[in-house]
Amino acid sequence: MASPLQMYVSEKERTFDCEDSLPNLPIPPLEQTLKKYLDSVRPHLSPEELRTTEFIVQEFGQGVGKELHRRLLDNAKHKRNWLEKWWEEYAYLRGRYPSSPIVNFAGPGPYSFKFWPPKEGTQVPRCAMTTYYTLKYWQMLRRERLSIDRNSKRQPLSMSQFHRGFSTCKIPGEEVDHFNFYFKTKREGKTPTHFLVICKGRIFTVEGVDEKEEPYTPPELEAQLQLIRERCDSEPRGPGVGALTGAERTDWAKLRQHLLELSPCNVRSLDIIQTSMFVVSLDDVPASDFTEMMQHSLCGDCTNRWYDKSLCFITFSNGTSGCNCDHAPFDAMVMVSLTYFIDLNVTECKGKWQGSKEVRIMKPPEELTFLLDGDIYHGIAKAIETHDKLAKNVECFSPIFTGYGRKYLRSRKISPDTHVQLALQLAYYRMHKKPAPTYETATTRRYYHGRTETVRSCTMEALRWSKAMLDPQRSVLDRLKLYRIASQKHAKMMVECQNNSGCDRHLLGLYLTSLEAGMSVPTIFTDPAWTKSGGGGNYILSTSFVGYTTVHGGVAPMCKDGYGVFYRFGPDCIVFFMSSWISDESTSARELYENLRQSLLDMKHMVESPEAQAARL
Repeated sequence: MASPLQMYVSEKERTFDCEDSLPNLPIPPLEQTLKKYLDSVRPHLSPEELRTTEFIVQEFGQGVGKELHRRLLDNAKHKRNWLEKWWEEYAYLRGRYPSSPIVNFAGPGPYSFKFWPPKEGTQVPRCAMTTYYTLKYWQMLRRERLSIDRNSKRQPLSMSQFHRGFSTCKIPGEEVDHFNFYFKTKREGKTPTHFLVICKGRIFTVEGVDEKEEPYTPPELEAQLQLIRERCDSEPRGPGVGALTGAERTDWAKLRQHLLELSPCNVRSLDIIQTSMFVVSLDDVPASDFTEMMQHSLCGDCTNRWYDKSLCFITFSNGTSGCNCDHAPFDAMVMVSLTYFIDLNVTECKGKWQGSKEVRIMKPPEELTFLLDGDIYHGIAKAIETHDKLAKNVECFSPIFTGYGRKYLRSRKISPDTHVQLALQLAYYRMHKKPAPTYETATTRRYYHGRTETVRSCTMEALRWSKAMLDPQRSVLDRLKLYRIASQKHAKMMVECQNNSGCDRHLLGLYLTSLEAGMSVPTIFTDPAWTKSGGGGNYILSTSFVGYTTVHGGVAPMCKDGYGVFYRFGPDCIVFFMSSWISDESTSARELYENLRQSLLDMKHMVESPEAQAARL
């Protein structure tokens, strides 16, 4: 078996070499987009409501929509990716709500259940190991040796988001935030080489590599981390300045400006934080399973985080781990790639460092100091209160379905992703007796700086099949036929969305074109069908297929009565992360999973039935 480095490293091409040769992000025909939008609203409307929406969409397509589409096309002529800046600003940077747990995503460290089971006294050495492999990954990017991702057709995918993984920081603004990017490849110039360690509300900076840009070894990093751990355990807690990044964004922007004006030492400390490669958090709570790791990673101690940093690695008191990442600069596949790299390396060495035990003389960790006044202390207290109120309202649940997995589904020539998406439709309908507007992520990385499009996977085909599954009068053959039709529809939509031919991003572009032109909001966006079908951030099921590696994670629900559902496939299992808001009594992540588990078992019974064998499903 190839080593992790051999799997990840390319000697033939540089990581970012293909970016400029990728095609521009296309804009689909207006008529096609409107047809897809109408198709997506049908499950959520009465016949009368649908007639009204059809009229509104027709008027839009023949009137103001035509003009907006023309303007959008003109705008796109001058940009390689017409959506990029809009998406960053309106999906992430304009929101005034706290970044965590609303924007940031989190995930557990998969290595915790192979060679590193929960065990007190292992926090520092395990953290040193994962930090070392994180630095090795950074080194690959710095040297542009990380292999270029490719799709099933071997087409290169955009790697631009990987350039944002390290040394990226979101800077709060009173109306809109912005990014500061500090990472550079060797060809581009000098780059920061320090990382942060946050422990008990105190922030330290540590050098990650030596003068040759070789990462310090796990024993060397362990020595540094141990100094920090011992110091924090024997001295008072720090002020928890990082909690400010969990405040509402306008409040944090004002407090940050006040911090900068208070003292030059604050300016220096903030600069060191912003430029750092990543954050390491040494938490004081244990986490013994995926659910606890997700709960603490997504909703943990805000005084031990800096939510504006792109990467934060958390090691819990019993040696298990997790991460918390800003979703604004990149999507989860960056963290999936990095975490899987760490997991492969930990697996290869069986959780024990096999290299040199020598510890060179190194510059000791430096604690960052701040001059704080009453306004800042009050801001920290308010930020903690704001964060904790939100965090305590999130139910996280990360179960493992062991009924079957990737091998079984592929042996039946069933798409694993499509299968789970249909199971989700059935589970929600079984529980809530109505269809759920659903957001599934589709990657558009085959285009220049591409990110995502939305697969609206709650279709009429999926709804008809869900109803048939719950109707005792329907035959197994009927259910099989409807399952096949719904599966084919989902697969077709996924391919179209990967080609940026869904409807959400195009409609967003038309809406923002009208906004920037100072026009009144077109009726298509004020029609109740827009919200009922998920538009404007109103998707009840926010979902994503995380892949076939050992890595998974997720986010909080998109709306108050919604769910987050994220999943990965093992050979013989499906690992889920599910979230809901506790304050909404109609939702429960655990109850939805029970319905999902039953749906997956019912579907297995369906595809194994004699009727399925006869139909050769």
